[in-house]
Amino acid sequence: MRVIAGEAKGRTLKAVPGMNTRPTTDKVKEAIFSMIGPYFDGGIALDLFAGTGGLGIEAWSRGVERTVFVDREHISIDIIRQNVQTANMGSAAEIYRNDAERALKALAKRGQKFRLVFLDPPYKMVTMDSLMAQLVEKQMLEPDAIIVVEHDAAHRYSDQLDHFDQLKHAKYGDTAVSIYQYNSLDSCDGSKADVNE
Repeated sequence: MRVIAGEAKGRTLKAVPGMNTRPTTDKVKEAIFSMIGPYFDGGIALDLFAGTGGLGIEAWSRGVERTVFVDREHISIDIIRQNVQTANMGSAAEIYRNDAERALKALAKRGQKFRLVFLDPPYKMVTMDSLMAQLVEKQMLEPDAIIVVEHDAAHRYSDQLDHFDQLKHAKYGDTAVSIYQYNSLDSCDGSKADVNE
């Protein structure tokens, strides 16, 4: 794995040992960022099932101001710390060991809002629509925030979720990526972000 573009381009990232963590391949990562960016102008990203931290690091490298990394596994947190150091992110990274729902509660108490959210859980978890609803309920999303869900290609999330429009759905072997945009009440014109084909 490597950082593909931006500030930390070319830096090699470590993988988590064992089979429990499935890092996003460079091919899929490249596809994701070509759809949602490819570059950003500030904002805060949340990498909620961070694993190696590859998606959150890539987002920062491409212009996100800061990334919050969350994972429940000790080994993943250690790898994220090493990868963040390799990318030279410094204070642009916040790393927490917690499960997803507890992390959201803690971040919501701080009034944290995100412009970009990565949800790349273990493939057996197919409840990302529920977590997206929690992000809305806890008022943790900026208007027009983008949510990237990476999941098993055998599962299909709805095109239309409460408060979200699906902008893109693509399959890469046994991996699928579904990209949503948050439709906040503040977005009166209903315009969508420009997502490249």
